[in-house]
Amino acid sequence: MRKWRRMAWLAALAAGLFSCIPTVCASAATVSMAECVLEVSSRRFLSARNADTFLPMASTTKVLTAILIIDDCDVGDIVVVPKAAEGVEGSSAYLKAGEEYTVEELLYGLMLRSGNDCAEALALYHSGSIPDFAQAMNEKAAALGAEHSHFVNPHGLPDKRHYTTARDLAIISAYAMENPTFRNIVSCRYYEPRNWANKNKMLREYAGANGVKTGFTLDAGRCLVAAAERDGMQLVCAVLNSPQMYERSTELLDAAYRDYSMVCLCEGGAALDGVFAKETFCYPLTERERELVRVELMKISPLPAVEGEFAGQMKIYLENNLIFSQNLYMMEGKTEKRSSFHEDQ
Repeated sequence: MRKWRRMAWLAALAAGLFSCIPTVCASAATVSMAECVLEVSSRRFLSARNADTFLPMASTTKVLTAILIIDDCDVGDIVVVPKAAEGVEGSSAYLKAGEEYTVEELLYGLMLRSGNDCAEALALYHSGSIPDFAQAMNEKAAALGAEHSHFVNPHGLPDKRHYTTARDLAIISAYAMENPTFRNIVSCRYYEPRNWANKNKMLREYAGANGVKTGFTLDAGRCLVAAAERDGMQLVCAVLNSPQMYERSTELLDAAYRDYSMVCLCEGGAALDGVFAKETFCYPLTERERELVRVELMKISPLPAVEGEFAGQMKIYLENNLIFSQNLYMMEGKTEKRSSFHEDQ
């Protein structure tokens, strides 16, 4: 009881800390228990509501299972299906003990067909036991900054000790979507080698959709992590316990694409008064926010001036919040080329 009281207190505290993030109004027909939208490259949350509430997440668990396997295993490895993975309750790819699959094939079964048997086969292949794999999941989530989640299985079947938040789920999914192998799998509508169709209707019904995972149990309700890319802006949307999960995800993504666009605030390699920055930096901004961006250049003049030598630092602020910083370096000679830097006046 004390543990759940502490969790509720932490959720209330986090909700207060993030109260400044915009929300998107929901109609009664498209309500969700918790939701948020995250831009992947910047990790900026564009909207959030109850995003730090601890909730079960059903098969959206498999986002973490998949990326942990992809990071740690060779997708070409052969897995012999163990007896323990045959006949796991819930959604299934109908694996049989002794059958051989590649890791990649099991990942397609995991993410397209939501196979709980695929989840257990992969977990056992990775760690040898479900508890050991769950420990690896928790370590991975914490390393990604998803510190308010706890995993006890690789598939999301109900367990009071198995929970996440919409914010954590979006953070995990954003990391996963940066992996080309993961993106190829979750954006696939139909996997011909095994005749597996993707259950995620967003891939067929939403322009730019490219992932990620559905989920449902009686305890968790309908859950969805949706992803889409338009005009260079990759978004991840997490909704938990949403009876109309596709409709609500569509509303949230539409609002984000309507209100925000990616703005290049720094072009890597472009010169400014004999110096340059190496990284390109783009950030999702509203029209109003574009006027609130401030760039500070703190330059030094190393002697002798050597190409590539450290020459200062750039800091980019949105109002008074630092959103990006990087070092500046000397360019060859004093010749400038057209720059995308926005120098602070």
